[in-house]
Amino acid sequence: MAAKETRVALRNAGLIDPESIDAYIARGGYEALKKARETDPDALIKEIESASKLRGRGGAGFNTGLKWSGARASEADRKYVVCNGDEGEPGTFKDRYILENDPHTVLEGVLIACYAIDAKDAIIYVRGEYEHQIA
Repeated sequence: MAAKETRVALRNAGLIDPESIDAYIARGGYEALKKARETDPDALIKEIESASKLRGRGGAGFNTGLKWSGARASEADRKYVVCNGDEGEPGTFKDRYILENDPHTVLEGVLIACYAIDAKDAIIYVRGEYEHQIA
């Protein structure tokens, strides 16, 4: 890890059993979801947009709060959160690595997004050849 790097999505990689929810919870897992659910969704989105400046991991680095704001404002009978676990960049294996080593971080993020935009359904897309990650 680089000296100035702060791991967020991979903070538990190599430190927990990725298949154990108890191991994740023991390291503070799902506390962010608890905090998020104690916050008004609009305030949560504003915090994500402004204070955290969280961005997507794709090439465009799109502001997550802005994306969630648009999704929350949309009028729909049913909303979905879609988590793209596909490797768009050849040879990077970043999505695969997160799914293998810290899948509960992915699940927690998806649940927070669902709460923020008022989605009742979520889809996590993983390539068919990633059988280990799917399990």
